[in-house]
Amino acid sequence: MNDQNKVPYSHLESLFGLSGRVALVTGGNGGLGMGMALGLGRAGAKLAIVGRSEQKNARAEGMMREEGIEAVALKGDVTRVADVREVIARTVDQFGALDILVNNAGISRPTPATQITSASWDQVMEINLKSVLVCSQEAARVMKGARNRPAKIINVGSAYSKFGGSFVAAYAASKGGVAQLTKSLAVEWAPKNICVNAIVPGWFETEMTAPLRMVPDSIKSIIKRTPMGRFGLPDELAGAAVFLASPASDFITGVSLWVDGGYSVA
Repeated sequence: MNDQNKVPYSHLESLFGLSGRVALVTGGNGGLGMGMALGLGRAGAKLAIVGRSEQKNARAEGMMREEGIEAVALKGDVTRVADVREVIARTVDQFGALDILVNNAGISRPTPATQITSASWDQVMEINLKSVLVCSQEAARVMKGARNRPAKIINVGSAYSKFGGSFVAAYAASKGGVAQLTKSLAVEWAPKNICVNAIVPGWFETEMTAPLRMVPDSIKSIIKRTPMGRFGLPDELAGAAVFLASPASDFITGVSLWVDGGYSVA
């Protein structure tokens, strides 16, 4: 490429930079959530991360501040409307706005389908699906789509949004719901200048997949199915989050962006 065809760096910054934007990431104190939060912060966003563990929150906040990211970690339960309202209010009070919401908090309770209890099913649905609605509802009340820019809501799905699997009936159902909720909110809130999209991770090295990665046959099967031949790292989800949060995606809504090393197309 000759110099005449190079894209000016300042133009790339205007496309993908998040300076002046405020992001809230649920479950941002570890795993994929922290990977995305760090990416948003490195792109210039001010950050609020939400988690239930004060110890993990403090560690995550310290890491971000060491990188020069303006960040605050807030304790809260995303299944409780009162907690969500308080977290959003504190974010707006501290940073003056809320432009980006990443609904990342989630759990998995691997159980044979015949042994799933009502309590276990409800817990998975509360955290993985209901919290996405509650957090999105409360965020939408304060998002302004300011400065001629749409606000952004990014939901985190799963490969089980598309594929079935043994022992994950509740988890797969909840993540399938996230995919459909994303589409519905995208249609309804586009006139409000809010873009709603989803990131669909494949297999990543996280605490949630740690038990699976202890089973050699499972690892071999996943890697064989994944064209890139490995599990992803949490930092490798950051680019998708920055893209969907940035001006580069201002005319994109209702999509599910797969980040899976090719797993879904193999």
